[in-house]
Amino acid sequence: MKYLFGLMLVLLWTNEAFTQSAVDYQVQIIDKESGQPLPGATLQFLNTTLAAVADEGGKVSFDSIPSGTYNIEVRFLGYRTAKLERKFPQQQTQPELVPLHPQESEMEAIVVQSMRSSRVIEDIPTRVEVIAGEELAEKGNMKPGDIRMLLNESTGIQTQQTSATSYNSSIRIQGLDGKYTQLLRDGLPLYAGYSGGLSLMQIPPLDLAQVEVIKGSASTLYGGGAIAGLVNLISKRPQEDGGVDLMVNGTSALGLDASAFYSEQFESLGTTLFVSYNKGNAYDPSSVGLTAIPEFERFTVNPKVFWNPNEDAEWILGLNWTREDRLGGNLDYIEGDSVNDPYFERNETDRFSTQLSFQKKWEGNRVLEFKNSLNFFDRKISLHDYQFGGKQFSSFSELNFQMQSGKTEWISGVNLWTENFDQNRGDLPDPLDYQLNTVGAFVQNIWNMAEVWTLESGFRLDYQNDYGLFPLPRLSLMVEPSERLTFRLGGGLGYKSPTVFSEEAERISFRNVQPIDPSQFDAERSAGTNLDINYKLALGEELTLNTNTLFFYTQIQDPLLLVSEGSEFKFRQPEGQVQTQGLELNLKWNYREWKLFFGYTFSDVEERQGGISKEYPLVAKHRLNNVLMYEKHEEFWIGLEAYYFSPQLLNDGQTGQSYWILGLMSEKKFGENISIFLNFENFLDTRQTAFDTIYTGSISNPQFRDIYAPVDGFVINGGVKLHL
Repeated sequence: MKYLFGLMLVLLWTNEAFTQSAVDYQVQIIDKESGQPLPGATLQFLNTTLAAVADEGGKVSFDSIPSGTYNIEVRFLGYRTAKLERKFPQQQTQPELVPLHPQESEMEAIVVQSMRSSRVIEDIPTRVEVIAGEELAEKGNMKPGDIRMLLNESTGIQTQQTSATSYNSSIRIQGLDGKYTQLLRDGLPLYAGYSGGLSLMQIPPLDLAQVEVIKGSASTLYGGGAIAGLVNLISKRPQEDGGVDLMVNGTSALGLDASAFYSEQFESLGTTLFVSYNKGNAYDPSSVGLTAIPEFERFTVNPKVFWNPNEDAEWILGLNWTREDRLGGNLDYIEGDSVNDPYFERNETDRFSTQLSFQKKWEGNRVLEFKNSLNFFDRKISLHDYQFGGKQFSSFSELNFQMQSGKTEWISGVNLWTENFDQNRGDLPDPLDYQLNTVGAFVQNIWNMAEVWTLESGFRLDYQNDYGLFPLPRLSLMVEPSERLTFRLGGGLGYKSPTVFSEEAERISFRNVQPIDPSQFDAERSAGTNLDINYKLALGEELTLNTNTLFFYTQIQDPLLLVSEGSEFKFRQPEGQVQTQGLELNLKWNYREWKLFFGYTFSDVEERQGGISKEYPLVAKHRLNNVLMYEKHEEFWIGLEAYYFSPQLLNDGQTGQSYWILGLMSEKKFGENISIFLNFENFLDTRQTAFDTIYTGSISNPQFRDIYAPVDGFVINGGVKLHL
């Protein structure tokens, strides 16, 4: 019996030994972050027929592998491809672990701060677009000195240049005037009223963690002004492995940008510091004698301190200071030549703001938050025969309480918004002074009604000292029939208190603009709705397609119009509407290292008065945004951009021509601490001065037409980024 038992042991040992020797290579494919196996992942020996799919434990086995050295690729949908090099035969005592890194995705694991919710972007009923991570860095390389291009290259957003010589610009969302969009910094309104005129040109992107865009009425949390939508600029927070980030950029348009961002996190104290110097020399690529890019010099300093006295409390104190001197106009005069009666436009600005916030957390996901901002803005405008200037002081304070319980999430709060403008240059006997004080209270709820249904409801009540009471309800419904398909339907009411600071007034530097008498005007009111459809499709294991379609409609009742009456410009409020409707289509393909973005915007904007409808000026009814990108993660990327603008109606009744803008951008990384970038912007040299005019009259007294196309033409920029 014992011999029989011994024989069985020998047979079992022999079988085990045979099995082990028959397996030449075995791996287990896992998620890098969670350590969980990835069943269905594929492993392939390149240039051979050896390939296999991982089992339920993430394991793959091969036998009878010929001797030699092989390049191996491991792939799984939603993860970066792993590349290995192995020599056979080899000895294995246990399976080799191959961890795969999840791919970065703009729609995953991003917490949207604008909605004051702890939910990630894909779980919020309100449609929010986020520019973050590598996309933000890529766009920031193109224009390191400001965020104008970063926004203009987004579907549904157009930056409208309001001055031919000083480059001033405003934001247009879905074709509506820039005054209907709120521009925020960390949820605080820093760029409203008079201080909004040069804001896009004075915000460098290096210290931004992400940019959040909400299109359509967003008045529940942010009050009046967010009729077309809002843009929230989210600052970077301190990191334990922070250090210093440096960027130096030069352009063929005679510009220089130098920025530094410092971040450090200690035990209970963290800090960030951003400093930037931006300089441009007068630039006239068309030889018309006027600057396409003005001469300017700007300094920016943004320090911030984060203090956590304990795990449940946080204080944040931040300061923002920007000073700029910007001079555009007659090129010879700016370069120091003697010129008789030169035309010029000078903007001298000083911007200072503070941000303070306190947050206290309790058990049960309850959070109390207080935040405040104080803003001072001084701007002097000097033309060859005219001056205008003033100081604006504004403040914002809010106390809110957030709570989560089961399937619901609540936020409620009160806030106070003050805005005061005092004119100190120009027509002082009839100044454009005004003072607005607004008190508001709001409540918002997000409710998971069922497995596939989520409802967001909100109500706000504002009282404005000159224009009365404004009730603002809002609803958004999200339906997720499957992981691939999501519907969002939302809408709400909004309002805008009348002020003289609009694109039309900015375009004429407020010359001869008459003040607004609050007793003669009502606030502009709006109603709007959006339908958003998002679909994700996997075509095989390596090709994915994300499709997003947005249908939008907004109507503004009794909009303010600036009209010419003799030598004066007066605001009028005739009965009528401005309405915008259309769609945005976004497609994104991912295939291995390739990405293709396609965006199309259709905007139909009409102005109706007395039963007569007419097209709204300076709106490209059709726009295309296309980007083809090749990227070797953490090594190198290169992208080709193509943007199309259809003909636009101009304020003088003429129609501007359609045009294309093409650009090439690239960046090469050397290790983790240094990279160089090189961009060819608008290499077709598309310029309005090449196919149309920008002014009439003489160069000493130009009467400027609308600027609807680029005026700076082909520009090359490049630089270096360091992490220390």
